[in-house]
Amino acid sequence: MFDKAKVIAIASTYARAGVAAAAALYLADPSRAIKDYVACFIAAAVGPLLKAIDPKATEFGRGSK
Repeated sequence: MFDKAKVIAIASTYARAGVAAAAALYLADPSRAIKDYVACFIAAAVGPLLKAIDPKATEFGRGSK
């Protein structure tokens, strides 16, 4: 049903986006509350989610095999 390697690759994509966004927020303003970093990490999933629903994205998207 699920390809374990593909699920790990997808999760890694989400994690990279989240960590990069939270790190950028920290570098811009390290005095923010932790909830801001959590919100930033979650919001960073928007990019990979858009890729996931894109039928032209052959890596992980709806167009993948």
